[in-house]
Amino acid sequence: MMNMSKELIKRIKELATPIKIMHVCGSHEHTIMENGIRTLLPKEVEIVAGPGCPVCVVPSREIDECLELVEKGVTITTFGDMLRVPGSNSSLADAKAEGGDVRVVYGINKAIEIAEKEDNDVVFMAAGFETTAPTTAAEILNEPPENFSVLSCHRLIPPAIDFLINSGQTNLNALIEPGHVCTIIGTEPFKYFSTDYNIPQAVAGFNPLDILMSVYMILRQVKNGTPKIDNEYHRAVREEGNVIAQEAIKEVFQVESREWRGFPKIPNSVLDIKDEFSQYNAREKYDIEVKDVTEAPKGCICGPILRGMARPEDCKLFGNECNPLHPIGACMVSKEGTCNIAHRYAKR
Repeated sequence: MMNMSKELIKRIKELATPIKIMHVCGSHEHTIMENGIRTLLPKEVEIVAGPGCPVCVVPSREIDECLELVEKGVTITTFGDMLRVPGSNSSLADAKAEGGDVRVVYGINKAIEIAEKEDNDVVFMAAGFETTAPTTAAEILNEPPENFSVLSCHRLIPPAIDFLINSGQTNLNALIEPGHVCTIIGTEPFKYFSTDYNIPQAVAGFNPLDILMSVYMILRQVKNGTPKIDNEYHRAVREEGNVIAQEAIKEVFQVESREWRGFPKIPNSVLDIKDEFSQYNAREKYDIEVKDVTEAPKGCICGPILRGMARPEDCKLFGNECNPLHPIGACMVSKEGTCNIAHRYAKR
């Protein structure tokens, strides 16, 4: 492995040219930081982190929706990282500390088990990208109990990348695509970034060699003038993806436009539950209406970080007022968050 790493680094240096490569995966950022990959690359080859943390991109509005449900006496279930993500004025952790029924589960199936055992209404806050949406869809198709519903916070990666390309704010030149997402949707939805925008791409796995190989593949495309999407992670990703999972998503969800944390409304970028399954849609069931949303805590630059315009070290709060034990911004909450990862590995 060491010899292969050295050979890849050598080839990368031979092909090096000024380029800004964006990835959109918290696991990729973890691998890059843990292994010091940025320090191994030529200075002109820059890798920036985009909106790859599914917890981080949940906006304040959706936290506020859950807080409204807590006030109505509904039991809220969600992943542990979601508890400390800030809403407009407080978090689910704050609501739990004040006596609200907020419970951590490891998946939607555990939330359904709670609903089956109790008379109270139970809502599962379903966060995640295309990777976790099939599980939510499958459980809804299995007809869970009447006292169970879902607040869908599922988001789609390709529309967010499209927004970043067309906004011109990030000035990205190439893309490392997320292996987990591509196992579900395949490589086809990303192809037009190369054909329409001339952007080199590579789908990458999650070990250091995967990252280095994807960088090499991208630089090789630049040298040859052949922008396309290379599949470095062919051991898990097929061009067509997981068709069964895609069909479940299409059956249960409809695509809508909604804001992400740090972004304005992104067209066709979120999944909400179709009308025929409205009895499981918490927004419809409880007629949730949130107003006067505050997007980011004062001083937090989570938005520019999620858009690849800044690094955590650029934030005045980073490592001081904002740290993993006391996160102020969403990017410091989750272990997939860019700020959380930087705090753990930057000094190393």
